[in-house]
Amino acid sequence: MASGFFALLDDISALVKASAASLDDVPAQVAKTTGKVSGIVIDDTAVTPKYVVGLDPSRELSIIYRIAKKSLINKLLILSPAALLLGYFAPWAITPILMLGGAYLCFEGYEKVHSMFSKHHEVDVESEQVKVITPEELEKERVSGAVRTDIILSAEIMAIAYSQVTEEAIVNQIAVMLAVAVFITLAVYGFVGLIVKMDDIGVHLAQDKYHPATQKFGSGIVKFMPHFLRILGYVGTAAMLWVGAEIIAHGIPFTSHLLHELEHALAGMPAVAWFAKALACGIAGLIIGFIVEKIVVLVKKVSGKKR
Repeated sequence: MASGFFALLDDISALVKASAASLDDVPAQVAKTTGKVSGIVIDDTAVTPKYVVGLDPSRELSIIYRIAKKSLINKLLILSPAALLLGYFAPWAITPILMLGGAYLCFEGYEKVHSMFSKHHEVDVESEQVKVITPEELEKERVSGAVRTDIILSAEIMAIAYSQVTEEAIVNQIAVMLAVAVFITLAVYGFVGLIVKMDDIGVHLAQDKYHPATQKFGSGIVKFMPHFLRILGYVGTAAMLWVGAEIIAHGIPFTSHLLHELEHALAGMPAVAWFAKALACGIAGLIIGFIVEKIVVLVKKVSGKKR
């Protein structure tokens, strides 16, 4: 009886040692995965600041915290388990789901571009009923919009993270997925928080108690940040189109092959290859977004007639 008990302890000890040895590879796998998703991380960082532009500056960090919290919860409790379960029971379903998400990003990006160039963006107060909402309602809408966009990008991040550990033990898969979720969320929203508060930092540095050179630097930050945020908004919109179309392209063998051929043809010029790929995906994203928008309008008309 005693010998059986000690044999069991030996087995448990061996299992723990094997798991610990396996977990030693987790940091390297996290670093590898982070490199793979760096493009999407940059896109996520560029997209988010536009959701706090125009809101009460005192609420900016609170709003970013709420978005980050929802993003982390989605990654940890929804997207990571979903990727693991789908990878085990229905690996074929991951790509179509990601392609639907990509179509949504193209749709949202197209709407942003359309609103920039539309000649009817000014509202005629006499002929149109203007919707008045409170700052709290506007903040809620912004957070909801940011979370909707983030969940698509987060789904792509977690899907890529899973693709890097499919051959690993389940313990490693879970550890890498969780580590990637936490690290990327902290990195993205930490940097976003720094971006949106840079103007406040500039105002602080421009105070009389600092050296004139420091004051000048602070004033320069204050003057530059509105332009930077506007540019970042454009980058975020372009990122939606680019990433959305690339997700769809990689889900279709023919278009995925075309992208690889493009990269291969320009392999000697990495910067040109990146730009060409981004431009091609951006144009494709606009076309996809246009098509999706027309489908949405048609569905709304049909459902309205039925009602």
